[in-house]
Amino acid sequence: MKEKVSAIIGALKEKYPVAPCALHYSKDYELMIAVRLSAQCTDARVNLVTPALFKAYPTLEAMAAADINHVEELVHSCGFYKHKARDIVLGCQMLIRDYDGKVPGTMEELLRIPGVGRKTANLLLGDLYGVPGSVVCDTHCIRICGKLGLSKGKEPEKVEQQLRAILPPEESSDFCHRIVLFGREVCIARNPKCDECPLALWCDEVNRTE
Repeated sequence: MKEKVSAIIGALKEKYPVAPCALHYSKDYELMIAVRLSAQCTDARVNLVTPALFKAYPTLEAMAAADINHVEELVHSCGFYKHKARDIVLGCQMLIRDYDGKVPGTMEELLRIPGVGRKTANLLLGDLYGVPGSVVCDTHCIRICGKLGLSKGKEPEKVEQQLRAILPPEESSDFCHRIVLFGREVCIARNPKCDECPLALWCDEVNRTE
């Protein structure tokens, strides 16, 4: 398994030398907001919505004091807008009240924030703080790692635990970003490009059909 994981990581690095977060942000709390908006929504859609939101409320203090109804209007196209708008405003209020205006750097603290689950917390820890072992289990990660035989099941927390056990901690955050890029460009859920897949050698699904 160790050799397999190393080979997969190497192939992904070759295809995607740079592994940035797909969400656009310039401040740490903006990433927290963008990740909340991305739930059940594409990153591309979120990146279309956040410029107007961040322009309307350009500081953490402004966002914390925002009219939730107005935030609902601005984020409406991201879906589940009532829950998301409420979490954004309450989350920003908590950052000011409890964390000196900064996104906290531990899993325990992050999970206290409205709308922040383990997926969001892991992304924030990896991207903002470079915490080793941060595994972001989104739908791409769960689906593709299952095909590659790196994990079993579809429960995010269980898949996260399985991947933590086999991924080198210093590689885990970038691995997850690369898997997202790979899932959008090659291993597309409804129409995978198996004939041009650099990971086909390790894919259980491809090897079953051969």
